[in-house]
Amino acid sequence: MVTIADVARAAGVSPSTVSYVLSGKRSISEATRRRVHHSIRALGYRPNAGARALASNRTNVLALVVPLRADLNVPVMMQFVTATVTEARSYDHDVLLLTADEGAEGLHRVVASSLADAIIVMDVEAAEPRVPVLRELGRPAVLIGVPDDPQGLTCVDLDFTAAGSECVTHLADLGHRDVALIGPSPAVYERGTSYAGRFLRGFTKTAADRGVTAVTLPCVPTYDGLRACLDDLLALERAVTGLVVHNEAILGPLLSELDRRGRRVPDDISVLAVCPPDLAEAQSVPLTSVDIPAVELGALAVELAMRLLDGLGEPEVRLLPPRLTVRAGTGPVVA
Repeated sequence: MVTIADVARAAGVSPSTVSYVLSGKRSISEATRRRVHHSIRALGYRPNAGARALASNRTNVLALVVPLRADLNVPVMMQFVTATVTEARSYDHDVLLLTADEGAEGLHRVVASSLADAIIVMDVEAAEPRVPVLRELGRPAVLIGVPDDPQGLTCVDLDFTAAGSECVTHLADLGHRDVALIGPSPAVYERGTSYAGRFLRGFTKTAADRGVTAVTLPCVPTYDGLRACLDDLLALERAVTGLVVHNEAILGPLLSELDRRGRRVPDDISVLAVCPPDLAEAQSVPLTSVDIPAVELGALAVELAMRLLDGLGEPEVRLLPPRLTVRAGTGPVVA
């Protein structure tokens, strides 16, 4: 059986240092903490969870708040959840998944009942109503998403404003002068979801800067919603030659419906998606995409939550730069 002494030898520290890393009773340097956790994972050490919780007054649980809404793309959301759970286990923490739309009341319930050491919040709105509560909880919290006023909060996300800009830039560089954005469901915009608004701002501003005519069409993620959206798109006075899709759920049906209507990708219309790379690659035409870095964001949220929990972090907003991967879905405008 692997002991704490074995972990200490492998990490080049004393057993007491390993104990402090596990209990959080003393501040340990980031480099040392990472070395200890690496040794724990490499050796397969399993500390006694009950003893550790009693010693540190911790639950060894992180709460992940993900309200499951009708307009939520569950497969993509599960990538975030899986990444969060995997990273949490590397810190010997479990994850409590909270899917009810309880708002501020749910956060108070988690803290009052001591269910979790820290809270990770998804589905963040621009005018996020939970912000005042998150600032007052007295419990480490990380948002995957950025509200309009992030002061005093720790937030991680893709830089969606830059992502919207990158999409237009790519199409404009290929000669496209008439582009459209098929966005999330109207409910996502009406709710003021942070990522959707930021992406739209980057898309719209760069289109204006590049002299590109751009329209935005929110799309209910159903087949009927997609068909209605394409009816509106193809009825526009100016023919759209470049299409940005910020709605993962419709990607497969979209390509099928474009083909049914005689629009070839990319000869007649270029399609650029905002989605995880595996989803872009799996389409009938592999799509150029800006990656949704679900794995990186989930892992980073846990890392920052643990830093806050150990007293090593300060509130910060960390945005990951967009990565655009060119595939067969986009090409130059065909005269």
